[in-house]
Amino acid sequence: MVLTIVGLGLGNEKDITVKGLEAVKKADVVYLESYTSLLQCSQLDLEKFYGRKIVLAKRIDVEQEQNKIIEEAKKKNVALLVVGDPMSATTHIDILLRAKKEKIECIVIHNTSILTAIGIVGLQLYKFGKTTSIPFPQDNFKPETCYDVLKINKKNGMHTLFLLDLKPEENKYMTVNQALEYLLEIEQKKKQKVINEKTLAIGCARIGSDNLIKVGTVKELLSVDFGKALHCLIIPAKMHFMEEEALKMWE
Repeated sequence: MVLTIVGLGLGNEKDITVKGLEAVKKADVVYLESYTSLLQCSQLDLEKFYGRKIVLAKRIDVEQEQNKIIEEAKKKNVALLVVGDPMSATTHIDILLRAKKEKIECIVIHNTSILTAIGIVGLQLYKFGKTTSIPFPQDNFKPETCYDVLKINKKNGMHTLFLLDLKPEENKYMTVNQALEYLLEIEQKKKQKVINEKTLAIGCARIGSDNLIKVGTVKELLSVDFGKALHCLIIPAKMHFMEEEALKMWE
């Protein structure tokens, strides 16, 4: 039996590859991983286009040691649908490794990832430093890793891509505005002159779909409504003249 992990891309039901769609149609069971990202369409849209019933997979279905997806793949051909590219998230690397330990044949069908699609803004991909995420802060959980990564990337002359938190089960998706406010809050605490209201930033929404991109100072972007999820944020480092020219598209 086979476990096929199928990348769906970043847009809607039509972004699946031909190879991916063939795998979905051949599978005995089709799961949709629903917690690491968000498509710009509904589960029903996927089912209509693929002509298959889709089972929503929660975090526990994918990440627990003995999960039902692995167990089913021992007896059936299982397709696990993943937004973006399957190997962009540690979760999917983990399930791939566990399936292989169980001697289950595994196939990965790649697709567009935010890590490549972000090139649409006009910055050169090889000039990005470490990618980091910004979580929703809580009373007892306010990590500062995102700020520290920005500091290191700036020192090395590298652009920083921030992936913003999402909690689909609570219908909570972090906005560009919230991410900037969080970074400013950490700056106010640490006072290391990493970011301020005059810092140039790029706010992005729905990359790979309708691509809302705005370039401006942090202060300017704080007042922009970026609309529905998903959002991400870039703080560029020193730019090549071609990058500067490309960003004018979004001013």
